[in-house]
Amino acid sequence: MQVAPKPLNAKDFAPFGDVLEAAGQSDMTINQGMCERFHDRARLDFGPGGKAGVSIFQAQPRSLPHIVDMVERHPDGSQAFIPMSEDPYLVVVAQDDAGIPGIPMAFVTLPGQGINLLRGVWHGVLCPLGRSGNFIVIDRIGNTQNLEEYWYKTQIVIQSKD
Repeated sequence: MQVAPKPLNAKDFAPFGDVLEAAGQSDMTINQGMCERFHDRARLDFGPGGKAGVSIFQAQPRSLPHIVDMVERHPDGSQAFIPMSEDPYLVVVAQDDAGIPGIPMAFVTLPGQGINLLRGVWHGVLCPLGRSGNFIVIDRIGNTQNLEEYWYKTQIVIQSKD
């Protein structure tokens, strides 16, 4: 199966989470009029018994075409990825279909975009494109097993954008 990625945008990504970017009208001006605040842009959810944690992930580069053989989800909390560079990265997500992931969708980020994956959303692994990338990750820290993996029986290829 082959999937063509499309540019990441808030409307198409909304069923899976939030696009984190300074887009549209800001909510307020702060810092003596020198800073626009785009307020409360992520539906963070850390579940009972959990707390927010901030980590840094350092991911090795990937390229397109990219083979997706496994997706994962976090049933106890949301997971936000904020890149520390403006390099693009691949985002793979899938709707839940009776406890297993459906056919995945793929997005390529634009400069300045982060994402917040909602609790329980099936998603691919972190895939910076072109060169390695550091990401600030805000997710649930707790004592429960907050990871489910699904290995596809059929190879899925995310095509090159070209």
